[in-house]
Amino acid sequence: MLRGRSLSVTSLGGLPRWEAGLPVENLLLFEVSWEVTNKVGGIYTVIQTKAKTTADEWGDNYFLIGPYFEHNMKTQVEQCEPVNDAVRRAMDTMNKHGCQVRFGRWLIEGSPYVVLFDIGYSAWNLDKWKGDLWEACSVGIPYHDQEANDMLIFGSLTAWFLKEVTDHADGRHVIVQFHEWQAGIGLILSRARKLPIATVFTTHATLLGRYLCAANIDFYNHLDKFNIDKEAGERQIYHRYCMERASVHCAHVFTTVSEITAIEAEHMLKRKPDVVTPNGLNVKKFSAVHEFQNLHAMYKARIQEFVRGHFYGHLDFDLEKTLFLFIAGRYEFSNKGADIFLESLSRLNFLLRMHKSDVTVVVFFIMPAKTNNFNVETLKGQAVRKQLWDTAHSVKEKFGKKLYDALLRGEIPDMNNILDRDDMTIMKRAIFSTQRQSLPPVTTHNMIDDSTDPILSTIRRIGLFNSRTDRVKLILHPEFLSSTSPLLPMDYEEFVRGCHLGVFPSYYEPWGYTPAECTVMGIPSVTTNLSGFGCFMQEHVADPTAYGIYIVDRRFCSPDDSCNQLTQFLYGFCKQSRRQRIIQRNRTERLSDLLDWRYLGRYYQHARHLTLSRAFPEKFHMEPTSPPTVKYQSLDRIVSKNS
Repeated sequence: MLRGRSLSVTSLGGLPRWEAGLPVENLLLFEVSWEVTNKVGGIYTVIQTKAKTTADEWGDNYFLIGPYFEHNMKTQVEQCEPVNDAVRRAMDTMNKHGCQVRFGRWLIEGSPYVVLFDIGYSAWNLDKWKGDLWEACSVGIPYHDQEANDMLIFGSLTAWFLKEVTDHADGRHVIVQFHEWQAGIGLILSRARKLPIATVFTTHATLLGRYLCAANIDFYNHLDKFNIDKEAGERQIYHRYCMERASVHCAHVFTTVSEITAIEAEHMLKRKPDVVTPNGLNVKKFSAVHEFQNLHAMYKARIQEFVRGHFYGHLDFDLEKTLFLFIAGRYEFSNKGADIFLESLSRLNFLLRMHKSDVTVVVFFIMPAKTNNFNVETLKGQAVRKQLWDTAHSVKEKFGKKLYDALLRGEIPDMNNILDRDDMTIMKRAIFSTQRQSLPPVTTHNMIDDSTDPILSTIRRIGLFNSRTDRVKLILHPEFLSSTSPLLPMDYEEFVRGCHLGVFPSYYEPWGYTPAECTVMGIPSVTTNLSGFGCFMQEHVADPTAYGIYIVDRRFCSPDDSCNQLTQFLYGFCKQSRRQRIIQRNRTERLSDLLDWRYLGRYYQHARHLTLSRAFPEKFHMEPTSPPTVKYQSLDRIVSKNS
């Protein structure tokens, strides 16, 4: 694997730039993904955040290819005419032959050009294209696999489009990067037809890896022991696996998003990745410079308001000594580490109670699941909180007016008479309204599969029901956050800024955007050495814990030992003073530059250089060396330089 030696630097702001020097004006760059303008998974975020950096570098020579959906076209894409002659002529040819190809600018940062194919409009070609795929690689697709059939149409249209582009490219070389197995058929057909293009295939997670990890198999310790064909066949995804593996072996350059996924891909897909291309973020979007501490305080106050309502009648803990932890992402109970997190919370609750700690921990699970609607008790809690606020506000106004009048008369008011009987009655009624016979709910919604839900079932087993004696309180919010929610009206970014710690003890996480987003917002996080982000931080930062990046060992330890390690991380965090947490947040935020696409984009530049040298050796005969990585070794020197 092409990776350079680590460099030792002392300033986080002074990351060295790696100039690839590609002749962009003589090249066309296409990126193909099913998730262009179509948010169905994590690759959407990768494409979206990377688009600005790539568009700034490549200008009008950069295009994204994806599927056309009318509702996305209306809200996300501004239609326009293609400026590039090769693209325009390719679209005209395909539209004349019964296809429907749309072009426009995707309304995201960078406003990249997008080419979108209407899959349904070309479905009449499905049988013919199944024959083409069989002739190219002897892979057949079952008629009942609708998703795979859609990918065949999408890939066939992509290959057709690329042929038309190369026919009219006027000497320009074409680079095409395909993301995931969904885009792979376009790569297979392009190579089978010997199109003059340089290809890159990127897997963000292997297809079979996801299935095996979801089945609670000891995946990483048995990578070399799996019968791949048998495992794929038993899960009825053998044809999809063949498509993915064929794409990997057809590409000039094969890349993955992390070192841990590279190890997985070498065993699952039987090819060692040429380049590791870590995922980045547009750090400028999250940048708050010196304001991020103030933003934390502001959004923490809003979370506190929600907690006041949710725990009404049981609010016998000090909110100023309450820590807010959260886990967020797809509802993959084991893969995302919710199982080990809940077990460690049970142990943390025991430690806090045993040591008579005055710290309370409120933990949010932001993981979408099937629900009927909001929980009535949860809505009632917010209504009670608002009623109490209104009552206190009206009494305060009345109290203030009497105090004001007395002071104007030069008198010190009698505090025993400043509140009359009606005021006392109102306040007593408000206090009675906060009484409840039940415990605060552990979920904010009515779950459809309440009895079999993995998180709720585990909560019942460990007995964390938000009782008064528990120092750890749980809230499952089975819906993505939104500023329009009547319950917790906050966007995800606002919510993250208001929390103290993000916990993501994933077992299967090829990259991990959630801890990365925490980092650029100055919020410490827990990750693992089985996530791409955790491996990346271990490689680039000498002491991640000092920067608020806690890395749980889930690869070489037993589950029980990993759980104990996570518990100790959480307990140590709870013992920190407020000042220590502020210092830690400052250190965490300093890692932002390391996750910026302006830095991480160099690995994609390297992959493009490499594929050109392999596809067109007569024109691009030099394979550039791997871009340097950066190692931060001296925390004290960094702090002193940045303070």
